[in-house]
Amino acid sequence: MEHDISIVRQAIAGDKEAFEQLLILEEEKLFYTALSYVGKKEDALDAIQEAACKAYLSVGQLKQPEFFSTWLFRILIHECYRLLKKGQKMIPYEERELLNRLQQEENVVVNPIDLSEAIKQLNHSQQMAIILFYYYDLPMKDISEVMEKPVSTIKTYLHRGKKQLKRELERSVTFNEKVI
Repeated sequence: MEHDISIVRQAIAGDKEAFEQLLILEEEKLFYTALSYVGKKEDALDAIQEAACKAYLSVGQLKQPEFFSTWLFRILIHECYRLLKKGQKMIPYEERELLNRLQQEENVVVNPIDLSEAIKQLNHSQQMAIILFYYYDLPMKDISEVMEKPVSTIKTYLHRGKKQLKRELERSVTFNEKVI
């Protein structure tokens, strides 16, 4: 989203209201971007809050006001990945509880994998490229700036990500046809 450069310059100069105005303009995209990464509303809101705080503290370092939106989304995406990494630390179950859960899962019919689950199977770079390109219609150039990679690398991430998504979705359909 292109912002009025004068508002961005005011925010860079330390104007709290200008920075808040910029966040309000981006709030819906921020929320849906964070939600697509972390999957839960509460986690998405946490990621946005942390990203907004980090952005506010470092907005004075932004060199090119026209890239405010790209810069802000880069901070948000890094925050989402930090939050996901933090959430991967698992607390082990008691052995008896784990066995009960495994037995319960054997009785459940497996449902086909949905697209969001398939995207979560991709590596970090492919996942980011797919989400930014297909969910948010960002041009390749903007994605390359967010990810700090050449456009050709982004094209490779998209190509490989689409191939892997296709395999995952086909595997899910084949597996579920056998189960049913």
